[in-house]
Amino acid sequence: MRVTLTAVLVALVLFLTMSGLVLAGAREQTTSDRLRNISMDGRRVTVAINAGTLSREIGGSGELLQVVDRRGRVIAASPRMRGRPPVEFPPPGPLDDRRQGRSCDIDAPGGRCHLVVEYRVGMGASTKFVFALTNEPGLVPQPKLALLLLLGALAGTGIVGYGTWRSVGRTLRPVDEIRRELDEITATDLQRRVPEPSRRDEVGLLATSINATLDRLEQAVARQRAFVVDVSHELRSPLAALRMELELALSAPDDTDLPETLRAILSNTDRLTAVVDDLLALARLEADRNFPRELVDLTELTDQEVLRRPLRTQVTVLAEGAVTVHGGRGELARLLTNLIDNADRHAASEVTVILRTEGPSAAVIEIIDDGTGIAPEDRERVFERFARLAEGRHRDAGGTGLGLAISRDIAVAHRGTLFLTDRLDGAPGARFVVRLPR
Repeated sequence: MRVTLTAVLVALVLFLTMSGLVLAGAREQTTSDRLRNISMDGRRVTVAINAGTLSREIGGSGELLQVVDRRGRVIAASPRMRGRPPVEFPPPGPLDDRRQGRSCDIDAPGGRCHLVVEYRVGMGASTKFVFALTNEPGLVPQPKLALLLLLGALAGTGIVGYGTWRSVGRTLRPVDEIRRELDEITATDLQRRVPEPSRRDEVGLLATSINATLDRLEQAVARQRAFVVDVSHELRSPLAALRMELELALSAPDDTDLPETLRAILSNTDRLTAVVDDLLALARLEADRNFPRELVDLTELTDQEVLRRPLRTQVTVLAEGAVTVHGGRGELARLLTNLIDNADRHAASEVTVILRTEGPSAAVIEIIDDGTGIAPEDRERVFERFARLAEGRHRDAGGTGLGLAISRDIAVAHRGTLFLTDRLDGAPGARFVVRLPR
């Protein structure tokens, strides 16, 4: 409705503008015609003066003519100008005998403003001035033309409004169908899609974009639901173990080995803390990736992460020197810690960390272990949240199942990549490769 009203108003403005231009042209033409007519009247009077046939009454009843001598006395006038004072209008220039213009200070019948044509006849004491006047045209000099234009504007506006209403209605009908479908889609009914018009216009492209957005939303909700289920499962195990230890201690306090029970409770508490910390890290990465960034030396950061915690295997760091990137220090430290801890849990005896640069644009981190490795078909699945391969569960008892997912999210947040591939020497084991822009 608003679009139709806007179109009608635009059409009306265009018609009124065109009508104004036509009326302005008509007024200019009328002015030109009237100036030509009074010029002819004035010229006729000058001919009579030169021929010596001028009488005190000149012209017909409809003309505004006046003859004034050099002293400002009226010596002849048309019937409508009889008894009126001399016309006050500047005389022609010294090199001209004619002047025309407009004056609103003339005492003449028919209106306040008049068009004036003035002639100078003779020289010296016998000089006379002939004034021919007519009413200045109004804003609407031709009422019939104005009425015709008004009727045309109204008819044209009506036609344009009707055509616009039909066109807009036909165009917006698919939009109304899309709106109704969106109103009916709820969080539990995300498999529905809006209808896509056959025309590939803006509305069709809008419907396609909405359906693509609904696809992504459905996938995100499905991932969120699966994530909630996984979180519930992961938290249930340590909580159940805590409850069991406490119930056993309460049921037989005299037979309970208190230090052993407290160590078991502490172990399960640590596991709960690790899961919660990883969940918070994931939530922060998903909520805001605009974390503070600075120049980070990955070589120095890797050395710090290796030295600050005890590891089961021997970890060797090989670097070409300082390898720097622009990123979040805390986030990159967590990425390195997750990957090194994962390699340490699965390695047989050794983990190697290689840091290097690839030209001026990329920094590369490789974490290599000498464990059993991961089959090619499972190499993407290990980056899923809470994913654990069956053959690696006994080695991964200390993990939360979120470390690799967090590491990939951190790499992506830095516009980088993280993937798993074979070792270059062909030996058994896994090789994680992180590539970050410098």
